[in-house]
Amino acid sequence: MEGLVKSCDQAMEENNYNEPTQELPFCFIRGSDPRAATCRGKLQSKRCKLNQEINKELRLRAGAENLYKATTNRKLRDTVALELSFVNSNLQLLKEQLAELNSSMEIYQSESHNGVMPMIPLGLKETKEIDFMEAFSDFILEHYSEEPSTYVDAIADITDTRQACKTPSRDALGTALLFRYYNLLYYVERRFIPPDRNIGIFFEWYDSLTGVPSCQRTISFEKACTLFNLGAIYTQIGTRHDRTTADGLNASVDSFLRAAGIFRHIYDTFTNAPSMDLKPQVLDVLVSLMLSQARECLFAKFQLQTEILCEPESMDHSRIIIKLAVLMRRMA
Repeated sequence: MEGLVKSCDQAMEENNYNEPTQELPFCFIRGSDPRAATCRGKLQSKRCKLNQEINKELRLRAGAENLYKATTNRKLRDTVALELSFVNSNLQLLKEQLAELNSSMEIYQSESHNGVMPMIPLGLKETKEIDFMEAFSDFILEHYSEEPSTYVDAIADITDTRQACKTPSRDALGTALLFRYYNLLYYVERRFIPPDRNIGIFFEWYDSLTGVPSCQRTISFEKACTLFNLGAIYTQIGTRHDRTTADGLNASVDSFLRAAGIFRHIYDTFTNAPSMDLKPQVLDVLVSLMLSQARECLFAKFQLQTEILCEPESMDHSRIIIKLAVLMRRMA
């Protein structure tokens, strides 16, 4: 099984298969237009609104629980208890809506997916905007004793890149954008975020599965969330390919293996996950899911090749399954 998983580092090295990635250091890559009326864009916009509503209800519940613990007035406690029941009901409803949203697979499938088993994509993690300008400018002046105005454009580029990463396109440009921001974080961590000092930047991300927000000031959390979205984009790309052709199936296998490698990389390198979707148990399931979908596409490719070589009446599916099992054992 390990042979099937491409590591995140390998994916980064191999991600130069298209022109946008080769030009990555020299051009700014924009995200997709969030106002575009695409089905996927509408779905992500709805996810964003649900996350905000869940966050609002969680804050209301936290305040009500604190008031319930603090007061000794019986009438007030009864009123707060009633309010808590309403808040919990609203939360349950919102989480059910988010779960239904997460199960919406049809809009991610290829246009020619009729008669083909649908693949399971992942939705993106939502995040709140961050402006690096003030924090980085203060740090440059204090730590490096240089004029911050010299680096205004560079800092703005980091902020704009992060903003664009909120709406990556579902193609090679989208993955190149996320790779670029991840690489920027590598240098940002070493130059602006010392481990022994808080520079006042907090990274807040919403759980892609539950919608619950998590906030940390560690750059490792930002990197893990960026990688999660990179893996999610690969699952959407793999789902989008035309799986009625051998080339499309090969592309789907590659995308799902890249996603599996990224989730495995997060599993191996990121600890103390504050959100459900970054916990080791969930990441382990996601790795297994992506590998299973890659195997399914590989089987479909063998089946397609056999249909081309043989008459449908004489086709022996059991031989295909045996060949696939032998191949998987060799790759494990």
